Formats: sequence, C-alpha cells, structure tokens
Amino acid sequence: MSIYTTDAFAGQRISRHARSKIGDDVVYMDGIKIYEFKSLKIIASTFHAHLYISPAMISIVRKNICMFDVIHLHEYRTFQNIIVGYYARKKGIPYVIQAHGSLPLLMANQRQKMLFDMLWGRRLLEGATKIVASTLVEAQQYQSMGIKKEKIVVVPNAIDLSDFQEPPLKGSFRAKHNLQPKDKIILFLARIHKIKGLDLLAEAFAELLHEKDDVILVIAGPDFGYLDCMKRIVHKLGIEDKVLFTGPLYGSDKLEAFADADVYVLPSIYETFPVSVLEACACGTPVIVTDRCGIANMIDGQVGYAVPFDKDRLKAAFVMMLNDEKKRAKFGEQGRLLVHERFTWSKVANQMENIYSSCLQSTKSLHR
Repeated sequence: MSIYTTDAFAGQRISRHARSKIGDDVVYMDGIKIYEFKSLKIIASTFHAHLYISPAMISIVRKNICMFDVIHLHEYRTFQNIIVGYYARKKGIPYVIQAHGSLPLLMANQRQKMLFDMLWGRRLLEGATKIVASTLVEAQQYQSMGIKKEKIVVVPNAIDLSDFQEPPLKGSFRAKHNLQPKDKIILFLARIHKIKGLDLLAEAFAELLHEKDDVILVIAGPDFGYLDCMKRIVHKLGIEDKVLFTGPLYGSDKLEAFADADVYVLPSIYETFPVSVLEACACGTPVIVTDRCGIANMIDGQVGYAVPFDKDRLKAAFVMMLNDEKKRAKFGEQGRLLVHERFTWSKVANQMENIYSSCLQSTKSLHR
C-alpha cells in the first residue's frame, strides 16, 4: 500500500509523525510508503481563490500507476485527483473516489468550483468504478450530479477507539485553563471556519447568558481564516469574559476537553459526517448540532439534539441540556454505545475492503 499526498495540509502532519524517512519526498509510517509532494499555491485572481498544485507528482504517477490494482481518491476538487484520475483511466486501473462532503457549491469560490466540475470533475466522477458517500445525504448529492445510484456506496466515518481506552482524569482541562468546577462548559472543537456557524453560536450563547451565568463557551481548533472575525463578534456581544479561545487541541489535550465538557456543539451551516461528533460520543459527551448536519437524524433524541439553524432554537437546546443532568448522562452513555457498535475502524475497514474487491471483480469481467 502507498499513499500519495502533498505538504499543503495532511502532508505536514504525516511528516511530523513519520518515523522512517527514505528520501527527500518519501517516508514510511506504520509500514506504509508515503510519497509527500511539495505543493505550490496558485492564486487565481479571476475567481478570488487558490489552488494547490504539485508538478513533481505528474512524472511519479505516470511512472508508478501500473503498480496498483485499485486507487482510492480522497476529496474531490484537487490537483492530485486530476492527475491520478487521468492516468488511471488511461491505464484501465479502477479507482474509488470519496469526496468527504466537498461536492456542494457552498460558501466561497463557487465559480472556481463550477469551472473545475466542467473541465475535470464530471469526468473524474463518471470514470470511478465506485463512489463512496459518508451519508445518504451525500449519496443524493452524487446522484444530483448525474451519478448512477448503483455506483454509490454509503460508508460512514469512523474513529480509532484505542485512543479512548484510557479516559483522561476528570477536571484536567478545567485545571489547565483555570475554569471553575461550578461552571458548565459548552465546547466547540473543529476548524475555525465560517461554514461552522460560529457566529450563530456566539449569538445563541450571548442569549443564554441572560438566563444562566454559570456557563463557559470554549472555542478550540485551528484557524481557517475566521478566528479574527469570531473574536470581533465576541467583543461586539460583550461576552469576552465567558469565551475561551484555546487554539488547536490534539492528543490528550483534545480528550481532556471532551471529557470535561458538559455538551459538545457543532452548529454548522453545512456538515456531512463530522468525526468530532463521534469523538465527543466516545468520551460520553452529549452533542448538539444543527439539522444541516448529515447525521442529524442519528443524533436527535439519541445522543443529543439536532435543531434548526436558528439562534433561539440553539439557545433553547442549551437550556434543555444544561438543566437536565440525567438527560446528559443518558445521552453520553448512548453515545458511547453507538460508537462502539457502528463506527469503529474495523467495521468500516471491512466495508472498504469489500468495495476494493468489487472494483477488481468489475475490472476482471471487463477484460474477459
């Protein structure tokens, strides 16, 4: 097995954790050979957007692609998908594509996305042997782009439960950040991005403070261009003393935040299948999301609440959750059970192996 990636986002994390380096652009991690390509950020002023390209990938993909039986493409509108998809189709190698919620023309760069779809995206999707959706909502998005239903397979996201076998000491996060034991913690832990609905969260939280004073909002995660705006919103609402910005949290720091939180909230404008919700559930933390989340039906009334994208409804959900300790405990326990029963890597890996096998079978039947 080999992984081809770039240093734009994921590649940086791979380099940081890799233990064996065998070349300038190749590392080994957990026995997997990883090609990490340097990327260039191309600014497209016409579309007020950017695209990361990796020119060195072209020759390597052209040279090595026949070594592989099946290719799995992640995300959708990327330079590497253009290159790998082209050579896979040319050489008759089956590939699977998994967009991870990136299909809709939402928020910024809509014209750039439409251009990508017209030049490369449609061909990329149509050439795939199988297409993986994380939810039924995403499956419908594929179908709206003309993909046949029988080509689409729904495979949920998963988490590694070994990371949650030894829960952190309760109160560790509070102690590190000087939070009072009496205060209830509302935790947001995800990318600091406009699509995450953080402005709605701040407004709902400000309203909540009129009814409950013993509550703290913790906003954690890497900045994706919205942190300064969020801080200005918090300042304008006059709630700085009740909002804690921690920056990104990883490893034990992240688990401590989940463990001490009374509720995890993800009020996104759009969301497909957030792994952070599974992580909260694995820590026994109840969840509140908006009904624009692709797994809202799984959450509502079972591990938490799913509410309309509305300030008053979100505030009301906070009140219901924070005023009912028994309900929080019940949601937390049901969340743990849900993750263990349905969203472990072993279960999802089995589904993916079956998809790869079906791709190979389809290829063999075509060559008979």
